[in-house]
Amino acid sequence: MPLIAVLALAAGTYAFRLAGPVLHHRLRLPGRLRHLLSVTATVLLVALVATSALTEGHGFAGWARLAGVLAAGILALRKAPFPLVVVLAAATTALLRLCGIE
Repeated sequence: MPLIAVLALAAGTYAFRLAGPVLHHRLRLPGRLRHLLSVTATVLLVALVATSALTEGHGFAGWARLAGVLAAGILALRKAPFPLVVVLAAATTALLRLCGIE
């Protein structure tokens, strides 16, 4: 990627991030729109996690990875500490692969 493109992306990203605090008091969003924006962010994050968890290349990633992601999701919902979530998700995936479940 050319250096000019990198600098343009960096400047745009910085300006976008700066716009939030600067325009916070000038721009009032209706409550329904704020709720929809929050839900949209959550849906996009879940879609990214699902895509990363379920696919590898152009195919299915396997049942072991899916089980590890589900274990991480359950632990996260139960508000377990993040290092514990990561270790137990990896252990779940590793144990299933050790048992021959891909």
